[in-house]
Amino acid sequence: MSSRNEYLFEQSQHVIPGGVNSPVRAFKSVGGTPLFFKRGQGAYVWDADDKRYIDYVGSWGPMIVGHCHPAVVTAVQEAASQGLGFGAPTANELEMAELLCKILPSIEMVRLVSSGTEATMTAIRLARGFTGRSRIIKFEGCYHGHSDGLLVKAGSGALTFGQPSSSGVPAEIAALTTVLDYNDVSGLERTFAAIGNEIAAVIVEPVAGNMNLIIPKREFLNTLRALCTKHGAVLILDEVMSGFRISLQGAQGHYGIKPDLVTLGKVMGGGLPAAAFGGRRDIMQCLAPLGAVYQAGTLSGNPVAVAAGLATLELVQQPDFYKHLSALARQLTEGLEQAAKQHGVDFSAQSIGGMFGLYFRATPPTSYAEVMTCDKEAFNRFFHAMLAEGIYMAPSAFEAGFVSSAHTDADIAQTITIANKIFAAW
Repeated sequence: MSSRNEYLFEQSQHVIPGGVNSPVRAFKSVGGTPLFFKRGQGAYVWDADDKRYIDYVGSWGPMIVGHCHPAVVTAVQEAASQGLGFGAPTANELEMAELLCKILPSIEMVRLVSSGTEATMTAIRLARGFTGRSRIIKFEGCYHGHSDGLLVKAGSGALTFGQPSSSGVPAEIAALTTVLDYNDVSGLERTFAAIGNEIAAVIVEPVAGNMNLIIPKREFLNTLRALCTKHGAVLILDEVMSGFRISLQGAQGHYGIKPDLVTLGKVMGGGLPAAAFGGRRDIMQCLAPLGAVYQAGTLSGNPVAVAAGLATLELVQQPDFYKHLSALARQLTEGLEQAAKQHGVDFSAQSIGGMFGLYFRATPPTSYAEVMTCDKEAFNRFFHAMLAEGIYMAPSAFEAGFVSSAHTDADIAQTITIANKIFAAW
């Protein structure tokens, strides 16, 4: 008898392209049948066959306090009881905006939207409207959502399927995007020397998580800031993933770099669709209705999503929250590295804040090119072996992983014990 997961996937493929509503969910990279989840609690999720897993995906990052945290659920229930949406301003939108401006000093004004793609797409348009320029710079392997101009050598799902750019993106639009190597300071300097006066914006994941976890070199981030300032380009830090994940002030606070614009999502929605972009007042005032750069959204600032986000952001501001979260991630990666080393497996791992990366190579990669030297087939074997033992990790060798405050020392120890058994039989 086939499993409930297999039945649901087979049925889904008749009415949903690929059977999934986001490509990386399809397990196409790792093979096998994707899991259909029906509930989550704390650090655990249960699939359609009622099998429990320790969850290191966390809805791809948002579930930083775990699934169904009582404070978040209560906030959502209370908001929903008052109305699911109004298409008009609410007091909670103001509270969220004021909180984001308070936590992140780079944000002087902010606008709420519904997805990270919407945030980055609009930030690019805003930078172009502000500067009067058209060209943007992004970095190979970084993913900033699926708007046309950013699907050029993208990361994440695009890398998973070996298609670093997308069909349907006009060549004329792609031509306005210059792609450079992540962490390559000299390449950055040469590009600005050649076309600095044409660049409207540079968009970057300050901690890359969409080609697996890549830690930035401080010199790289500092050079970005200096060159954008010198040439009048807008520096956009895409903190959709790293925002409130690396630290309370995200990667910008951790590395002490001040962007002109920042994009946020995931954690700030607490598991519901919410995102934002914000930054310098003079740039943000170019947005309609104040300025000529248009952006709108029927569901922007949705009261239920905002309630979930506010409740989550209140929880992460508790004393030592990030100290504990970081310790859990380090405990996991150090334990996995030790287990692999004990059995002679070519493997490395690292973490920052609540994010972590696993690599089947001797040392953690620092660029897209190095990521591509990882043993993808070894990862696939590891993924399925861990899945069979009730450990759910991202179904792609090109995705960062996440721990939550709901994970316990026992969860981490169990994960390491299972990995040790798998490596022993490698």
